[in-house]
Amino acid sequence: MIFETIIVSTDEEGMAHVTPFGIQYEGDLVMISPYKPSTTLHNILAVKTATMNLTDDVRIFAGALTQRQPWHLLPANQIKGFRLANSLSHVELSLIEVREDAERPQLLLQTVETQHHAGFKGFNRAQAAVIELAVLASRLHLLPAEKIQSEMAYLQIAIDKTAGEREQEAWGWLVTKINQYYQENTR
Repeated sequence: MIFETIIVSTDEEGMAHVTPFGIQYEGDLVMISPYKPSTTLHNILAVKTATMNLTDDVRIFAGALTQRQPWHLLPANQIKGFRLANSLSHVELSLIEVREDAERPQLLLQTVETQHHAGFKGFNRAQAAVIELAVLASRLHLLPAEKIQSEMAYLQIAIDKTAGEREQEAWGWLVTKINQYYQENTR
């Protein structure tokens, strides 16, 4: 099972990198499998820490993929790095094992500290639709345009029926990114 989170990693100079990331649990450990090359992979291998942030603000997922920044960062408590200021909770992680792979190594991280900041009220269907479109938008170069367009049309139903302002804003950012990608790559 994959859980959609926001990972904040830090490079050697202390610059934060915020990205949506599907994680898995292996017992009490968090496992992420970043593609080679990637900023997240580089940062975690270099600094050996990251934070996993759980949020219901889908603008963060969309913003990270569209070069918008609808978030603020705060220093982590126990590790070198940062966490989202508006997360429901965050988990500070330390790298303990790397399982090498030519394409996607598996990084196993242990929990150093967990903090809960706000209660979870539940997802609406629009939030799930935005997260799914964010996943598709991160794979535009891998998937056929027809699949993206078909999925987007289906997901639009949830947006139309259940979206609030945050979900509509995030959806708009992703639709713009997808449309621009196809305009630039079909000339």
